[in-house]
Amino acid sequence: MRIFVENKPVFRVVFINNGKTYEVYANSVHQGHLYGFVEVEELLFDERSGLVVDPAEEKLKAEFEGVSRTNIPLHSVIRIDEVEKQGTAKISELKGDVVTAFPLPRPDKTKG
Repeated sequence: MRIFVENKPVFRVVFINNGKTYEVYANSVHQGHLYGFVEVEELLFDERSGLVVDPAEEKLKAEFEGVSRTNIPLHSVIRIDEVEKQGTAKISELKGDVVTAFPLPRPDKTKG
């Protein structure tokens, strides 16, 4: 996790995780060494010293605390944009009319 650094590209990565849409910002995004994964490094979070705290961003910070690199399955990625400046990382409800997730196998509940 890093504080925003000038002169480095900033990428907005939007992906699906556990039925929610995640939007994170990073300095490095590339095809991972694991087949079918996108590798995201140098995650960026606002390091403001204000009184207003965004609970969604705090949840993301806690979830990715100590993570230097994350691999996101290619079929979970909605889009990756190179942006001019960092925005606020967030988690939102998945809107079914906008994105259809790749079908995932469901566990067989008949097996014990």
